[in-house]
Amino acid sequence: MGPGYFPTVLGVLLLALGAISVIRSFIVAGTPIGAFSFKGLALVSVSVLMFGFIVRGAGLAVALPLLVIISAGASARFRWWPTLFTAAGLTIFCVLVFLKGLGIPLPVIGPWFGG
Repeated sequence: MGPGYFPTVLGVLLLALGAISVIRSFIVAGTPIGAFSFKGLALVSVSVLMFGFIVRGAGLAVALPLLVIISAGASARFRWWPTLFTAAGLTIFCVLVFLKGLGIPLPVIGPWFGG
């Protein structure tokens, strides 16, 4: 077993699981898939791209809440207060784990805001 053993085994298992799912989809009848949501796809894609572009300049404490709030707007059940609490909680968690705990070199508050 070398360094590529685990990724290879994991890839084969995922390939087998995917093949089983595709074959099963032709055999077992299920509920139809709903309408495609272009709004959801656009909001999630824009929020991820925006995060990637501004995280170094604005900092994680600004970019992450924007990511959460914009991508939450893709939901049909979007509500402001749960979204704001989720954004605050995820930001605090990510700052503590990734920046303080793991030492990832990203600014909490970026140079755009005097950080």
